[in-house]
Amino acid sequence: MREINNFICFDLEGPLSPQDNAYELMKLFPDGDRIFEVISRYDDLVTLEGRQDYEPGDTLALILPFLVLHNISDKDIAGLAGSASFTGGAEKLASWLQSKGWKVFCITTTYEPYAIHLTQKLGIYSHHVACTSVPWDKLLLAPDREELNLIKQAEADILTMKPATDDDRIKQSLDRFFREKLAATGLGEIIKEVKPMGGRRKLAALNRFADKYELPLAGWVVVGDSITDFRMLEAVDGAGGLAIAFNANEYALPYATMSLASTSLGNLTEVLEAWRKRQRKGTEKVVRGKERGGGSEGRGYFHWLSGREGLDEIVSLHKGIRRLVREEAGKLG
Repeated sequence: MREINNFICFDLEGPLSPQDNAYELMKLFPDGDRIFEVISRYDDLVTLEGRQDYEPGDTLALILPFLVLHNISDKDIAGLAGSASFTGGAEKLASWLQSKGWKVFCITTTYEPYAIHLTQKLGIYSHHVACTSVPWDKLLLAPDREELNLIKQAEADILTMKPATDDDRIKQSLDRFFREKLAATGLGEIIKEVKPMGGRRKLAALNRFADKYELPLAGWVVVGDSITDFRMLEAVDGAGGLAIAFNANEYALPYATMSLASTSLGNLTEVLEAWRKRQRKGTEKVVRGKERGGGSEGRGYFHWLSGREGLDEIVSLHKGIRRLVREEAGKLG
């Protein structure tokens, strides 16, 4: 009889690697970081609005015009992947999981070349990875001068905005650019085909893995940290599985079963061993014991979240360690 307690799925950026691949790509051209921060804020605003045709993480489609404008391609992604690092303890935890017979998966919003390169380094099979595919050859050949000028104008407009301070303007201006102006171009038609792996698509990918291995979500552990993960966390927690928020933000924490704020992902080992042996009840006992003990020096801050209200202090703790671990990327939604 197959065990139902040894399947785990990670988000990549945050839990396994501190970098945000899209953010790093945008930094390859002048002011790209500022443009990304505004578009990332737009992503948050549209997601929270609940727009039916939008998923958190669609940022990876929205930045494509600007990558095309500056000739950034899959080759640049491969270069970034080669120099990317892992979150503290991630490599040891991946090795430990494999030694204990766990099946390890990754569902990530990031682009395919980056996702496959990093997960292979951790020993995660490519057929256990779901990520964002982009037709780079079509994109780079697509734009004409008029389209490039349109993107340049949008870029100049974006650089006059600041996240949070100019939220209304960000929403109105970028709605007009993405949904009206760009959508009417040939480049816009190609970008429309790109479906970043976020939100409902992450949950759909998890359900496909669950169906393939005939394991209901009650038997899964998932680890996420941001707005792109909340549906996946919510579904697993609701099914009775274990949804872990790691160095998470306010968009993910309310949907998790438990959380860990730490500079080391390896702190999860004891919790995952408890899940493997005794599932949710045994895990809760271990987590509550660790929560009473408290963490120290940026490591090992555990909280049992299921049924809990009033997360402000926990959110603040996670934000501090998230910023420490993820540096600039930690401020993104």
